[in-house]
Amino acid sequence: MSNSSKTESHTKVAKGDKHSPPPLRLKDLPPHERPQERLENLGACALSDRELVAMLVRSGNARMDVLAIADALLARAGSLAGLLRWDIEDFRLVPGIGPVKALQLSTYVEVAKRMSRSNRSSCPKLSDPLAVFSHLYPEVRSDNVEKVWVLCLDRKNKLIRMESVTSGTATGSLVHPREVFRPAIRHGATAVIIAHNHPSGDPTPSKADFTITRKLREAAGHLDIELHDHIIIGDPEDDPRRIGFYSFAEAGVL
Repeated sequence: MSNSSKTESHTKVAKGDKHSPPPLRLKDLPPHERPQERLENLGACALSDRELVAMLVRSGNARMDVLAIADALLARAGSLAGLLRWDIEDFRLVPGIGPVKALQLSTYVEVAKRMSRSNRSSCPKLSDPLAVFSHLYPEVRSDNVEKVWVLCLDRKNKLIRMESVTSGTATGSLVHPREVFRPAIRHGATAVIIAHNHPSGDPTPSKADFTITRKLREAAGHLDIELHDHIIIGDPEDDPRRIGFYSFAEAGVL
């Protein structure tokens, strides 16, 4: 069996049911199967999520080795992507993570988020809901609270400016039309797209979402600013339709 196959089998054991044996500790692994050696020999793409996190953590302590700490981080976050939602205090709650290491790990998270944002065009053309979803999803997926964004567009549907106008609790966010259209007026936008996220990942609209959409449509008419769409951003994994977003324009509400 190859080194990568052995590691895959270890990963499968770690994800097994409650009767599965515990994942191997660092000292139980042959030297050539330890994360750093596998990284040097096979490259980062060959490492499991557990091994990648272990390389970021770098070291353990007297009670927990680096792989055990990586396991604890992934278990609490739910997945590697779940770590994008964490801040310094979240890391500090994990056994084996001290104040300095929490600062380092939160820095890695912020770097990953900024790299994701920098890959997007600074002035993308947002002509359909999928383009809006693709633009916002990398930023929205790490939010635990509901936020509302105003995307100010020019006559060719190119993004002039995107602003977050309100941030709510984990269960909802209130928004008033004047807060929504103030950035559009300030930046001379001819049209806007409103977007907000559902932290649950399910973009199915609520009654309140329909109500605010109707109010925004009426306000846009009075201001002579086109409201192209109101889009709810979720996650494809949690969307009953497996799309990841809901468009009020596509649904015929706008």
